[in-house]
Amino acid sequence: MRYRLHQAEILLNVTKTVAAFETLDEVLMALVQLTTNELNAERGTIFLNDEETSELYSRVAMGDLTREIRILNTSGVAGHVFSTGQGVIVDDAYSNPYFEREVDEKSGYKTRNIVCTPIKTVKGEIIGVAQILNKRDGQFGEEDMDLLDAMTAQAAIILRSTQFVEKMRKSHAQEMEFVDVVSDMISEIDLDALLEKVIGEVSKMLNCERSSLFLNDDKTNELLLRVGEGLPPGGIRIPNGVGIAGAVFASGETVNIPHAYADLRFNPATDKQSGFFTRSILCVPVVNKAGKIIGVTQALNKRSGSFTSEDESRLKAFTTQVSIALENARMFDDIQNMRKYNEGMLESMSNGVITQDEDGQIITCNSAGLKLMGTELEDVIGCAAADFWSGPNRWVVEKIKKVEEAKAPDVVMDADLEFGGEAMSVNLTVLPLISVDQENIGSMVILEDITSEKRMKSTMSKYMDPGIADQLLESGEDILGGKSANVTVLFSDIAGFTTLTEELGPHGTVSLLNEYFTLMVECIQREGGMLDKFQGDAIMAAFGIPLAHDDDEDRALRAAISMMRTLDEWNQKRVGEGKSVVLNRIGINTDEVVTGNIGSPKRMDYTLIGDGVNLAARLESACKQYATRILVSNTTYRKLRGTYRSREIDLVIVKGKTEPVLIHEILDYHTDETFPNMMESLNSFKYGIQNYREQNWDHAVEAFKGTLELNPMDELSRIYIERCQILQEDPPGKDWNGVWVMTSK
Repeated sequence: MRYRLHQAEILLNVTKTVAAFETLDEVLMALVQLTTNELNAERGTIFLNDEETSELYSRVAMGDLTREIRILNTSGVAGHVFSTGQGVIVDDAYSNPYFEREVDEKSGYKTRNIVCTPIKTVKGEIIGVAQILNKRDGQFGEEDMDLLDAMTAQAAIILRSTQFVEKMRKSHAQEMEFVDVVSDMISEIDLDALLEKVIGEVSKMLNCERSSLFLNDDKTNELLLRVGEGLPPGGIRIPNGVGIAGAVFASGETVNIPHAYADLRFNPATDKQSGFFTRSILCVPVVNKAGKIIGVTQALNKRSGSFTSEDESRLKAFTTQVSIALENARMFDDIQNMRKYNEGMLESMSNGVITQDEDGQIITCNSAGLKLMGTELEDVIGCAAADFWSGPNRWVVEKIKKVEEAKAPDVVMDADLEFGGEAMSVNLTVLPLISVDQENIGSMVILEDITSEKRMKSTMSKYMDPGIADQLLESGEDILGGKSANVTVLFSDIAGFTTLTEELGPHGTVSLLNEYFTLMVECIQREGGMLDKFQGDAIMAAFGIPLAHDDDEDRALRAAISMMRTLDEWNQKRVGEGKSVVLNRIGINTDEVVTGNIGSPKRMDYTLIGDGVNLAARLESACKQYATRILVSNTTYRKLRGTYRSREIDLVIVKGKTEPVLIHEILDYHTDETFPNMMESLNSFKYGIQNYREQNWDHAVEAFKGTLELNPMDELSRIYIERCQILQEDPPGKDWNGVWVMTSK
């Protein structure tokens, strides 16, 4: 009776004591002290379960600070009791299979005996574990366990409620912090600075080692990581369908992976590039207000356990809020890049360019303009256009006013201007600058110096072959006439040029093209060819004008072979310098075309037009479909005087035509390494083509496979094997003449 009365007093004291405290830390410490004293023990610990992380945690006071200890809720004696729901009395800790002696080894404390019991609510829910160590006077008994059970059960409801209150307070604090962080993010306009803030906040918010934010590049279909620790210059690019980030971007679904290298979607290449080791990953899509996925956010290596569903919700909410800021910052970044590009483009122009705003003040002038006018930048920028274009140049002001009123460009050819007392002749162009709302925002003046005949020749040479320019200037004939001529046309184009431009950027692309065109044009002119024009990365040349030769077809072909060999030598040099390889494709055709100067008396372009020109361009494009480098039409092939290593490729109807064309591949630029066993391969391929046209599909496939055995690099044979298999499944019929219809240019 006395024992029960004493126990009732103890339980009443427990209720009064723990009820007097408001915070979970205070309740835990008070309960530890009460249970340790009543059981006459040296130490005690109250563990509560964290349902999100499946961990048991306790709080330990260390001076003015409180340290949190966490263990898995299946670890040690406490984990065993929590998992089983059954209390235990351990008389000899070191002989117990669940006891983890390394804890003692780290702390220097020696545990002798233990009583441990689950903390249960009135409903029987286990919310934690109470563990008491080292009875001061002997061993723990059943009475000790019963008392500990009763004391923790008495405090369970208060533990549960204070735990809930702490969680609510923590959630509220996080929400307030979240609001402040998002407000700070939205105000940032610099993209790199914003990305730094985002990944820093994600790492802090989710308590992880590292975070990253990939933005999708719509032009390349790649995810770009441009800010982060240990990144190479220019950041890291990955295809937007590769790895965990690619999977999340493609699906729009969140991915939470506790063990990265055990997941087949994980791409270790990023770790190899950055030197970081990824353990766990939480990855969510970044979606803009229009519902479009613009990137993904990754959190890497949770510092305690794995990422939880709460982490997922917080990261989703965070990325949703900052997506607007990301879109704005990226738009600003694009505008800045475009501005730099435009400024660079103006500086690289040989013509003078001067712009003024809607108030008539000059705001830009490129280097060529300053040089042409013999003035300094500070003497131009900020001047009123009416003051700058003064004296004999005042007519320019009237021209600008007329253009701004009409919102249409105007050109004055061979106009007179005077700068520093020196007269000069220029072609002057005035362009209106109009906003997207069709409002005048200023004007642009472009000056082209044509003072001397030398300047005229230089200008004309930008549009046509220098030899043609000389002939046109020296002749007294009507230079706008046209004539028919039998010409061999050569078209050349760089393979994969778009990818190269994105890799090199504007300045790198211009530098590459200048070097490439110099090498290629030299090959063409060495054979007496005329450079007609550059079209982006393409070259159009003609053999047979302005002077015809008996062997123009051979000249064109020799030029093409020389272009390939020269390109191979250049590529060897580029590879040695760590640069990308440049490959080109060439199409050649001979036909009757119209040649002449097309334009006006003050502006013309010497060019070639006709079906023969179009076919040469189609053959260049067909190189891609047939995995070849040089294709010539049968018209050209029949007129060749020299002997070349070649093979008949196909009988095709090109895009826009109805009559089939026989085409041939020229192989003379190949070496034994690039095309081994050439003669045997050509014989085998010829046999395959013969059977293909006779619809002997099995024999054709066998021949093409034989060609591949002789030269495994012959992609054309693989193309024909696939084509045979398709036609074998869907036979073309007895009237089929072997013609293949091209559906693309």
